Parts: sequence; C-alpha cells; structure tokens
Amino acid sequence: MGERRTRRPLGRPRRIAPAVSAGERELFGGALRYDFGWVKHEYAMLDLTPFAAVRALPRLLATTLRIARDADRRALYTVGLTEVGQGMAQAFGLLLTNEILAALFGTGPAGERLRAALPALLAVAVLASVGAVLASLSTAATGRLEPKVERLATEGYLRRAVAVELSAIEDGEFRKLLDSAQFGALSARAMVGACVAALNGIFGILAAGGVLTVLHPALLPLLVLIALPRGWGAMHVAQRRYASRMNWIEHERAARLVSGLITDRGSAQEIRVHRAGPYLLDRYRDMAETSEAEQTRLAHGRAVTELTAAAFSGAATLLTYAALGALLATGRMDIAMAGTAALAVRTGSANLSALIAHVNTLHEESLYVRDLHRLTAEADRRAIPAGGTPLPDFPGKIVFEDVVFRYPDREEPALRGVSLTLTAGTVVALVGANGSGKSTLVKVLAGLHLPDGGRVLWGGTDLAEADRYDVFRHVAVLDQDFQRWPFTVRTNITIGEPGGDPAPGRLERAAAHSGADRLGATLPRGYDTLLARQFRGGSELSGGQWQTVGQARLRYREASLVIADEPTSALDPEAEVDSFRRIRDLAAEGRTVVLVSHRMAGVQAADVIHVLHEGRIVESGSHQELMDRPESRYRRMYQLQAEQYGS
Repeated sequence: MGERRTRRPLGRPRRIAPAVSAGERELFGGALRYDFGWVKHEYAMLDLTPFAAVRALPRLLATTLRIARDADRRALYTVGLTEVGQGMAQAFGLLLTNEILAALFGTGPAGERLRAALPALLAVAVLASVGAVLASLSTAATGRLEPKVERLATEGYLRRAVAVELSAIEDGEFRKLLDSAQFGALSARAMVGACVAALNGIFGILAAGGVLTVLHPALLPLLVLIALPRGWGAMHVAQRRYASRMNWIEHERAARLVSGLITDRGSAQEIRVHRAGPYLLDRYRDMAETSEAEQTRLAHGRAVTELTAAAFSGAATLLTYAALGALLATGRMDIAMAGTAALAVRTGSANLSALIAHVNTLHEESLYVRDLHRLTAEADRRAIPAGGTPLPDFPGKIVFEDVVFRYPDREEPALRGVSLTLTAGTVVALVGANGSGKSTLVKVLAGLHLPDGGRVLWGGTDLAEADRYDVFRHVAVLDQDFQRWPFTVRTNITIGEPGGDPAPGRLERAAAHSGADRLGATLPRGYDTLLARQFRGGSELSGGQWQTVGQARLRYREASLVIADEPTSALDPEAEVDSFRRIRDLAAEGRTVVLVSHRMAGVQAADVIHVLHEGRIVESGSHQELMDRPESRYRRMYQLQAEQYGS
C-alpha cells in the first residue's frame, strides 16, 4: 500500500502502509482493502498545499455556488448578502474601535473621554446586533439550502441509476463510479457549509486587511506573516490526522466487522456452541490496542507541529508588535491606532487559518461532487433509450434469429447463434447446466439486454428499435434471487405493479393463487405485517414463505410474458410441484410462460423444452420427444435426477 511512514512530526504526511495487528493477520490474512470506487479519493487531501489551496479557492467556490443556485437561488442570495454584510460590519467595527480607543486615550477628564467615546460605542453595539442578525439569517438560509442541495443531488443520482441499461449495472467500472458518486450528494451538502464558512473567512480577512491598509500599509504583510505559520500548522495537523485515518480505515472496519460478528444473529449459534466468542474478543482487543498506539503517536506529532507553528507565529507577532512600536515611536501612529491594528491582526490571522481548513474540506468534497457529474454524463450515455416503436399489444410470436450476446468482461459469448420461437399462450422451458446461457437468454427476451448479433423480433418489431419501456410493461419476472423488500406483505405483492389499478379483490386473488393468503392469515397484522425483523413489530419469513409472496407478486402484475427463473429453489418437493403447477396455470389465462429450471420433474409438462449447452440450443421438443431420443442430453439429465429420487 505504499512506503513506510516517516517518524518526523514535521515531515510531509504521506500515504503509507499501516501496521497490521496479529489479530488482523490471523483473521483476514493481512490488511483488508475494499475495492469500492471511493477509495481513489482517500488520499486526496494530501495533494493540497497552502498555496495550492489558495489557487483552487475560486474554482471550488464557483462549483459550490452553481450547485446552490440550482437548489435555491433565493437562499443563496440571502447567504451571499448576509456574509457580505457581516464582513462590512466587522470592518466598520474595527474602524469604530479605533475611534473608541482614540477617545479613551485622549486628553481631558475621564467623564469627557467616555462621553466622546459613547457614540462610537453605541455604533459598535448596533453593528454587533446587526452582525448577529445577519449571522442568524445566514445560518437559517444555509440550513434551508443544504438539505435541498442534498435532495436534488440524490434525486439526480438515483434517477439516472434506475434508468441505465442492465449492462451498465453489471459493469464493474460503472459500479465503482456508482459507489463513488453516491457520496456526491453528501459532499455537495458539505461544500455548501464549507463554502459559507470560507466566504465568512474571506470577508473577515478583507475587513481586517482593509483596516490595516487604512491604518498603515506596512502592517498588511505582517498579517500574512502571523497567519501563515498558523495556517500551515492547521493544515499539517489536519493532513496528518487525515492520513492516519485513511491508513487505518481498513483496520477499523475490520475491528468493527469482528465486533459485529460477536453480536450478529447469524453467528450467534456458533459463537455459543463452538465458543468462538472469547476467541474473537481476544482478536478484537489486539486490533484495538494496535490502533490505540497509532492514536498516541498521532497526538505526539500534533503537539510538536502545533508548538512549531506557534513558535513561528509568535516570532511574527513579536515582529508585528516591534513594527507597531516603531510606528508609535516615530509618531506615525498613535496608541489608539496601534490597539486597533493589533486587534485587526489577531482577527485576520485567525480568519486566514480557518479559511485554509475550509478550503481543505472544499477540495476533498469537490472530488466526490465531480464524480457525481461524471456519473451523470456516463449514465446519460448508457441510459435505456426513450421512445422507439410502440408495442401496445403483446405479439402472437417472439422470434430469436441467430442471437449472439457477450458480456463485456468475458471473452466467450454467453449466447451463440440462438434461434427459437415463443408462441403466445404456451409454456416454454429452458434447461441446461449452470453457465449454459439460460438466464442470459431470458434477460434478452425481457429486453434487459440487447443482442450483440442477430435479432429478437416482438411480432414484426426488432427489439433494438422497440420502445423498451413498452416491452417491460408486458413482462413479469421471478427468479431465485427475487427482491425481498423490507416492507409490508401488501407492498411486497403490489410492488409487482406499483401504481397499478388497485381493483377490489386483485390483491386477494394474487395471494390466493400462490398460497400467500394462508400465510397472511398467520401473521400478526395480516397483509399489513412488516417483513423486516430489524424494525419494531417486524416479522421474518422462511425461504418457502417468501417464495409464495414472490409468486403472488408475479400473479398480481398480470403481464403477458411470465418468466420464472429457478422459482422453486427454496421449496420442499411437495410445495415445488404445487408451485410449478400454479405457474403453468398462468398460460391458461392466455399468458406466455417461460420456465428456467434444473428440476426436470417441474418442466416436463411444458409445451416445448429447449436444452442449452455452452450458449447454444442443442435440443428442442416436448418431454416425450426428448425422452424418446437415446442420446438426448435432456434424457440423461432427467434420468440422473430420477435415479437420485429412486435410490
């Protein structure tokens, strides 16, 4: 993971390989490394220097302001005006401070000097009140702006994520971009707050610098001399803390993983029976102690850095006061002006140090916002095309003509010259070994993938030219990994056609078709029972019970083409036979049913069976026709399974 860390507290923070605890090495074989898209930005903050931060500031501010403008223009203007107002109030406050000091240090009785200072004191009080009101308005506008920015960015991210081709979701590089861009919304929100803080710092620096220029131009460089060491120290400490966090992030994740396993429900049985708990607890302690040593080292380094920065800043402060003394001694500045200058220097240097920290935040978060923009462009490029030839009615036939399909990450095609015809109202079965191309074929059939070669004709319409969303409207899919939504039973069924016609009895008919009605009767709140144990009042279903819910969802959709891909994997033999019967019965309603299964007994009643091998259809026919062929691959698979049940 990189070079070893230098032990010099003032050395530039670098990406290095952290120490690996014995527990981590024993449990995980070494340091873990998550291969998600966001890891490429883990060390972004180390690339920034104070001068680079200043150069990057205009670009970062412009990016944030564009995001905020799109979210809430009025709130953005409110923030901008109130921050400018606060800066002006701060500048006038410093100038009035000079008048107050001049009056107080003037000649005459104390009462007269206080009366002379009173107007300026009242003006300072008014400015302080105005500044407080402006700060409050800025806080309120920022609070209104931040969630809107996050919501708009999140909506844009999700809207594009659901609209891309399935091939994009299955593409590893696009997945990494999705993983990285998902932080873009939070980063956009964080940039708003950091931008407001940076603007506050900028206006504070301008106010202090302007006052110093009015008092004496020679004081302005001294402000920079005081602020630079403090800014360097703040950035250096932040970067070292950041580097340490990034270097140890996988170690901490591993420790959390171990602690989670100790209390996890899935591992609870072995934790107790195998006495794995004390073993894992010992490894957790070892990993935690290794991390504690790193925190101690970090604290020592921070102390040295802050001491060094304070020493340089102190030397610059002494130089500043020496300059003020010289100006006082030569009569170029009176004592009131010197007091005002000292206050302006302190205010400006503090603002500059804070500004550098906020630019750090802007720089890091902007990388994720940039990923969000990259995702937007890439998702738009890979989106399912809108429009096309409409398919208002389900066709009488769907024809595959010499179809070829290849996944981007594989050299060999998943489908090789597949030709077949599906007739409406029939039951078609696809069988074959794992990897033979069955699931890929049904994805192409459903319009989820477009073929790389050949054609898929829905009636007379080429799938590549059809309105794909019209195609999806005719299709219902149930596979062995169908989504088990952490919602109510009712929603888990009706989500098969969200927004569909909630006609009376439709839900009940779908549930009765699969047997989910009997399941609902046993649950505490019937169809309104929450199927998520992690929430209070939630229930948990067995695999077979979930299967009945999934089949009810399939029936509720009332699609013309029903695809059931290994739909009975979690069922016992009796329930499996019943499930296949219910799915085949859908063809009696005029639907086309496509069954994908390894279970030969479940597909033998299909009108036609296609046997796939290495991406090709090698046999087709009814169950009896295929069994009558002595060298039939289907016959061999069927007999192997029959022998298992007969033994």
